[in-house]
Amino acid sequence: MVEEVIPPALAGERIDRVVAMLTGLPRAEVASLVEAGGVRLRGQVVSVRSRRVATGDVVVIDVPQRPVASALEASAGVDFAVVYADDDVIVVDKPAGLVVHPGAGHTTGTMVQGLLSRYPEIGALPAAGAGEWDRPGIVHRLDAGTSGLLVVARSVAAYEGLVAQLAARSVDRWYRALVLGTVEANAGEVDAPIGRSDGDPTRMAVATGGRSARTRYEVRARFSSPAATTELTCKLETGRTHQIRVHLAAIGHPVVGDSRYGGERPALALGRPFLHAERLAFVHPVSGASLAFESALPADLSSVLAGLS
Repeated sequence: MVEEVIPPALAGERIDRVVAMLTGLPRAEVASLVEAGGVRLRGQVVSVRSRRVATGDVVVIDVPQRPVASALEASAGVDFAVVYADDDVIVVDKPAGLVVHPGAGHTTGTMVQGLLSRYPEIGALPAAGAGEWDRPGIVHRLDAGTSGLLVVARSVAAYEGLVAQLAARSVDRWYRALVLGTVEANAGEVDAPIGRSDGDPTRMAVATGGRSARTRYEVRARFSSPAATTELTCKLETGRTHQIRVHLAAIGHPVVGDSRYGGERPALALGRPFLHAERLAFVHPVSGASLAFESALPADLSSVLAGLS
């Protein structure tokens, strides 16, 4: 099930277009979903696809699960490192630029399809949410431009256990980031809700009506040349879309290289956000063993650091 509050940017749009945007479903499938009573607006079942939405409306979408095998093909040519695998979990070190799962503009060559080639059994697993049939075994994600570690379930028991740990916020996820400006405090926390931007529904922003989000950070180093920057370690207390990028931009320190949230500077040309998931720790969902993994900083980010003083 997908539930969203309509932001001002979508006010006046047709409900079928909104549903297509929120779910990634083609319009023909959206039409069938509406006809089947699978879309509710303001608590009422929508029967007319052309119905217009208003700011603050709550839309609830019952997105049907579909068999993965019928729509998702394995791909043997996807390049990523597996740093750990057993019968229940897989830990991947994802390179920057690799999309985790299919979506708008990315229908092939994703990490999920690469995993299916190596571990075809994950195709029968649950996905990250209702309707997300193309994300089997995925319990958390990394943005395409972010490199580093994430865990994928390989069994139903592991999927259920990892989802429970993430909900309980007991999975430790530490990121390394370089941000613009000098962060004065040696440590801090950003506690601010995140939702869709009023001006652009494809962006996220700190929003009063958003979902609770909390990011802790610690300063690793400060630099002054060729621009004032600060290297941080960030810990996710929650896992919202673009959370670290949005939170750091909100306190005036956008991630270097993050063009979407104001972090691009000519003196620090990078081509992607300086954000790396460097440490991941969790309890094995089946054996109960404590597992922890670390990922070295990729060469492109190491090169940027080497040029700072």
